[in-house]
Amino acid sequence: MGNICRSPTAEGVLRTHVERAGLADGVEIDSAGTHAYHVGEPPDPRSQKVAASRGYDLSKLRARRVVTADFLRYDFILAMDRSNLAMLREACPGEEQHRLGLLLDYAQDAVEDEVPDPYYGGPEGFERVLDLIEAASAGLIEHLRQTK
Repeated sequence: MGNICRSPTAEGVLRTHVERAGLADGVEIDSAGTHAYHVGEPPDPRSQKVAASRGYDLSKLRARRVVTADFLRYDFILAMDRSNLAMLREACPGEEQHRLGLLLDYAQDAVEDEVPDPYYGGPEGFERVLDLIEAASAGLIEHLRQTK
């Protein structure tokens, strides 16, 4: 939504996993929100703290809102939940709808299909978000390897 919790966490985790997998030269990663609530702001301090505890640095990221050019630039535009996916579907040109999906579609063993918004909860919510994003990142890396 605002690009300060889930999506920058996913950007940082996926960027790290892509680099470790040796795929960084062929993959561009960015995150954006469906709302402009926090444009220009860094990720939520709680997201940064939990990510840092697992070796991910989110400190240089800044929130931005999805723009029309994103639908042409990126092969995958992955939402954290169905509500944001619906907003992306409304904004995305019809011929580019195939680029849209849910991040957790790539998490092989996840029981959930949406990454819950941790903003109004405690630290355990941010830990859970990171668990889910790490699982989805592993699955997405495997998908990239198979389609390369």
